[in-house]
Amino acid sequence: MILARALLAALAFGLLSGCGGLLGGASTPLEAYDLRAPQVPSVARTTGRSLVIETPGAGGALATDRIMIRPNPLQAQYLPGVRWTEEAPVMLQTVMLRAFEDTNALRYVGRRPLGGFGDVVLVSELTDLQAEIGPDGAVTTRLRMSARFVRESDATVLSSRSFQAVVPVASNETMDVVRGLNAASDAVIGELVLWLLGQIGVRPTS
Repeated sequence: MILARALLAALAFGLLSGCGGLLGGASTPLEAYDLRAPQVPSVARTTGRSLVIETPGAGGALATDRIMIRPNPLQAQYLPGVRWTEEAPVMLQTVMLRAFEDTNALRYVGRRPLGGFGDVVLVSELTDLQAEIGPDGAVTTRLRMSARFVRESDATVLSSRSFQAVVPVASNETMDVVRGLNAASDAVIGELVLWLLGQIGVRPTS
């Protein structure tokens, strides 16, 4: 009986020690990275129209603050020890917001679900934001999203389009991946801004 109690106590101590180690590892802060808004051309005048940007929809593997890397098309993994500053869809919403603000083309740019009512709404779906490792070991980063330009008053879809950028990078090291994803974001968001402004009749000055 005494031996059994001793074994149970030792087992319990071992489990608690293991849990402490796991909790200690989990509490280690992750390095945080961000995507920056692209440089976009400004316009000579403001349209007087307002734009609301909804948070992009995303599947479960992308609805996270972890940085994804795909060793093959069917497998999703995340870079260890690092994260985005926000969940990926919210981060892309922030990038789009800043990019549209920088054009000075609109009377107001806001986001939902935080509130705001606009003349037009940008509704989007994020389908890819990751690094990919090809069969030959080459690493690329990919950002792909679809966008709909919607009139707020009656929810009419005025136009829709898909955007994608694929950027080769040197390796699957964190900084190479983040730089590649930032370059892909620059290309996609820059093109999206020009497309939407064109839909409302605004052309850049340069």
